[in-house]
Amino acid sequence: MRDVQNERDDRNMAIDRVGVSDISWPISVPDRTNGTQETVARVSLSVSLPRDYRGTHMSRFIELLGAQERRVTFHNMEGLLLNLQQRLDARDAHALFDFPYFITKAAPVSGAQGRMRCDVQFDAALRGELFDLITTVVVPVQTLCPCSKEISEFGAHNQRAHASISVRLSNFVWLEEFIQMADDCASAPVYSLLKREDEKYVTERAYSNPRFVEDSVRELALAMQADERVLWYRVSVASHESIHNHDAFAVIERDKR
Repeated sequence: MRDVQNERDDRNMAIDRVGVSDISWPISVPDRTNGTQETVARVSLSVSLPRDYRGTHMSRFIELLGAQERRVTFHNMEGLLLNLQQRLDARDAHALFDFPYFITKAAPVSGAQGRMRCDVQFDAALRGELFDLITTVVVPVQTLCPCSKEISEFGAHNQRAHASISVRLSNFVWLEEFIQMADDCASAPVYSLLKREDEKYVTERAYSNPRFVEDSVRELALAMQADERVLWYRVSVASHESIHNHDAFAVIERDKR
């Protein structure tokens, strides 16, 4: 049977990335409490294509994804990319896994437990022999405006926010560790289940701990600076303002190497 993809191309134009995207795929990721957690990732896989190759073999991406260990973690992303390089005769390979990750969070007073979603991304690249992995965790938190508290006779505007942590690591870090760092940077954490006594506690905690997005992002950056496993980081906090028709955000990026 004729192999059209392997035909020579004479347009002298290499392709940076070619592959498959928006694949829904079941995966298993490390969970500090339960060992592993089953979830569903949106996956993109691609390779570079030399100038004289007409096409790549798209079916091989799916074959390699199926052969990959179901446990997707910091340690085996490089293996997946190496297999892509070899199977598709490519210099560079790239994989993107986006997935929801759930933690069980106990309410601060009643102890009532509820499941809370965070969003995680593994962005992995193998360029020749150089491997790179950026892990991103996005966590819902709460901010309360210091200015609003200062100028108001009573009350202060508060709102949900999202803290985003992107890192290059020298060693394994539990996702739960990053989630705790995000909670600590905010005026107060967010919970999925709260009783009345919990609502009182969370409301008063936020009021006693007002933070701008600038305050929160600096706290996150300090946590990244203090962690020797973090080689590079980009942290951001976006506050979904309750009395303004816009969001407020702040970003810090540093390379510690």
